Amino acid sequence: MSTLARLLAGAARRDRPDAQGCELCGQDIPGDHAHLLETASRQAVCACRACAALFTDGQAGPAHYLRLPTRRLRLPGDLKDPRGAQADVTAGRTPDDLLAALGVPVGLAFVVTEQDGTAVAHYPSPLGATRWEVDPAAWRAVTAGCAPLRTMRPLVEALLVHTAHGARERWLVPVDDCFRLVALIRQEWRGLSGGDQVWAKIRLFFADLAVRAGEQG
Repeated sequence: MSTLARLLAGAARRDRPDAQGCELCGQDIPGDHAHLLETASRQAVCACRACAALFTDGQAGPAHYLRLPTRRLRLPGDLKDPRGAQADVTAGRTPDDLLAALGVPVGLAFVVTEQDGTAVAHYPSPLGATRWEVDPAAWRAVTAGCAPLRTMRPLVEALLVHTAHGARERWLVPVDDCFRLVALIRQEWRGLSGGDQVWAKIRLFFADLAVRAGEQG
């Protein structure tokens, strides 16, 4: 679409505050729409169905985009940690927490792999997401014990783990879900510990994730 057409589409949306627009062509899109990852900025962009279909191969002229998948999968609680300890699912705990075994110093984080296979953990904070490069041997040990993680697509999917405050959440999700969680924490965090409100909203986030994954209850 021409620059003029995009400007006109944007102006029309400003007259309708609830409208969302495709960030590539400017056309209106429904609330349930596709997302692309701009690989240079590592930001998700909203796309209409037609534009999203153009980037299934991840290429788009001078810019590079990858279409974000919609797979959301709760991972088994019996993942082996890199030191060989087996999770005790019946007791609802793990002898060695998965994130700690990967070297991540917090109980809420997501791990994304780069195109060269490097695994990088990001943990949300009031200032945004902090990066933590995962030991390659530890990551190989984790993926060796979990078949879905061996199919995790670089850049666009993530291992999302939440064990803080007694939670037991382990998911394979599109990376834009993780971006939403980062934004939620930045917006709601209060004081040193975050406050009750942010942790309540994090619980709701994972409840919504289960609904999106098609789980019942």
